[in-house]
Amino acid sequence: MRYVMVRYRIKPDRVDENEALVRGVYAELASLAPEGFRYATLKLPDGVSFVHIAESEEGRTPLPGLAAFQRFQEGIGERCDEPPVVSELTPIGAYRLFAG
Repeated sequence: MRYVMVRYRIKPDRVDENEALVRGVYAELASLAPEGFRYATLKLPDGVSFVHIAESEEGRTPLPGLAAFQRFQEGIGERCDEPPVVSELTPIGAYRLFAG
């Protein structure tokens, strides 16, 4: 399994737009129900920072092929005060959070 975390900070006046775009990604994922993929998005207490966590079988992430994800990525630079930082994660332990 591959685990990835993406963290970024949105401009305060663009938070609602970002959340709507994220919800669009989840709607498309729900309609397609891709196997071997888990995904979560969280908003941090500051109200403008977001974290996305993905678990996928190696090479099986459906995100790049989703129209909603492509819309989400368009203009991400203009929406952000702090651009996305992608980090590979190595689980040490988990309780009912990761499938692996």
